[in-house]
Amino acid sequence: MSTPRDALYDAPAPRGRKGTHTLSVLVQNRPGVLARIAGMFARRGFNIESLAVGPTEDPKVSRMTIVVKVEAKPLSQVTRQLDKLINVIHVEELDEHAVERELMLVKVTADAGVRSQILEIADIFRAKIVDVHPEALSLEATGTHDKLDALVDILRPYGIRELAQTGMVGLARGKHTIEDAYLSVVREEAEIEEAG
Repeated sequence: MSTPRDALYDAPAPRGRKGTHTLSVLVQNRPGVLARIAGMFARRGFNIESLAVGPTEDPKVSRMTIVVKVEAKPLSQVTRQLDKLINVIHVEELDEHAVERELMLVKVTADAGVRSQILEIADIFRAKIVDVHPEALSLEATGTHDKLDALVDILRPYGIRELAQTGMVGLARGKHTIEDAYLSVVREEAEIEEAG
């Protein structure tokens, strides 16, 4: 029998992402949850491209945003297993219309001769200067993965001294929330159970 959760499991990869899926996962904020989830992906042979975990509006619940590459293997296998883990509250795949951002800090060699060029690049990419040294500038940039990659490509000739980047975080557009989706699935499963 098909359940409302099957729509998530059997969904094709969103257009334009070339074999990657972005999962938004609500989990109980408990020790060991991250290790169990990451281990499950590893056991199934999936490579996690990006992982970000943080609190939600409820301190008992954390949100994991997982970007996973799934070119040859079905995501449904892992998604079903993920949904069965005891500390997982709900799993939802973000589509290509979701708001997605990453944060990057990058330290670039910047002596007096090139400093103005790097400041101009920072302005174009709406990056902030967060530290200044006579021989280096540190920039903070947020945006999509492609935007941050483009910034790195442009800064590389100046000499990137150090780089740190977060995993991607994302939210569905509009008033829809992952909690709405979870409650909808719970209601539909209850109706199916009552009818059966």
